[in-house]
Amino acid sequence: MLEATSNASEGETGGELPPIPGKRYFTIGEVSELCGVKPHVLRYWEQEFPQLSPVKRRGNRRYYQRHDVLMVRQIRNLLYDQGFTISGARQQLAGDNAKYDASQSQQIVHQLRHELEQVLELLSR
Repeated sequence: MLEATSNASEGETGGELPPIPGKRYFTIGEVSELCGVKPHVLRYWEQEFPQLSPVKRRGNRRYYQRHDVLMVRQIRNLLYDQGFTISGARQQLAGDNAKYDASQSQQIVHQLRHELEQVLELLSR
C-alpha cells in the first residue's frame, strides 16, 4: 500500500510528490510536506471531508495514517488538478468509490515501480 502521484500543487515547480514512507503515523507537518498542502488547509479539509479523520491524541495532536495521506492526495488532486469545488470533490469522493479505487491502484503501482527501481539501483552498485 504505497503511493505517489505526479500532481503538482499551486506554486510547486516540481511535478512529483515524494513517496510515502513506510511508517504507521504521520504528523500534520509530515503530511503537509508529503502532499504539498499547508497544515491550515489540512485542518480545513478535515471539517469539509468526513472521509478525512486523523487520530487525535495528547493535546489534540493529529496523527494521520497511510489511508489518510492517500485521501489527502486524492482530495488535493480533485481540487487542484481536476478543478472541482469543495462540494463537488465531496460528492465525487462520496459517490464514486470505484474511480477512487482505480486511481489509488494506479498510484500504488507507480510507487511500487519507483521503489523497485531504487532497489535495483542499490543492487547494481
